[in-house]
Amino acid sequence: MKETAYLLGHSATEEQRLRRQTQELSAEASWLFDQLDIPAGARVIDLGCGPSGVLEDLSARVGSAGTVVGLERSGDTVALARAFMAERGLHNVTLVEGDARATGLPHGSFDLVHARLVLVNVPRPEEIVREMVALARPGGMVASHEADYSSHRCDPPCEAWDRLLDVYQENSRDGGIDPFLGRRTHRMFREAGLTDIQVRPLVHVYPPGHSRRDIFVRFIENVRPALIEGGRIEAKELDALLATVVAHLAREDVLVISHLFFQVWGRKAEAASS
Repeated sequence: MKETAYLLGHSATEEQRLRRQTQELSAEASWLFDQLDIPAGARVIDLGCGPSGVLEDLSARVGSAGTVVGLERSGDTVALARAFMAERGLHNVTLVEGDARATGLPHGSFDLVHARLVLVNVPRPEEIVREMVALARPGGMVASHEADYSSHRCDPPCEAWDRLLDVYQENSRDGGIDPFLGRRTHRMFREAGLTDIQVRPLVHVYPPGHSRRDIFVRFIENVRPALIEGGRIEAKELDALLATVVAHLAREDVLVISHLFFQVWGRKAEAASS
């Protein structure tokens, strides 16, 4: 099995998509952070922050006395994030290039540890979950926002969509990635030691003109080299299927249903008193 570092890659197109995603999911992130009661002066970290992630929202919540750390594996993406932070004047944000499985940061030092749409796109997500819990201080919070492909369909159905989804999922599984991870995030955190776990499911529809209506097409384009080089599909068939899906999505009578998302959060147990 060939293991993939990050399923969707780090192309310029993907970086642009991640920037748009910051705005598209801002209300959901804000709702989640409201539940966590993040105090001014807190020390928080966003793992897999991408070029912007939730860093601006967290920066505003912890204030000038607080600290936000954004950790990202790609050096190029860290550079983009640093430029974004400088542009926005977010002086309480620090960017770190590193692996979310082994950050090298002090364990037990964060009031909140957060990750969004990271676990569903990487192999060995349990290692990241364990590191997230380790990074949190006793009594601190750990939170995630993850996807599950179970509901990501269109109606009326489209055979080309279904064929592409099959090869996409096969490619993911071959790289050690679980496209249905969202549903088991709560269990992963519980097994890693979190308590008081809460779960909020989310699902959306994307009407014509919605910025996320063609997100599956963009995902397929991101992994196109892997699909072809891995012998899963020939380029000619892939192009024909994509053209069919794009035409299908252009129809006003087609309903696109989002992934099933799970926001999960819990608390790290307080240290036992002696």
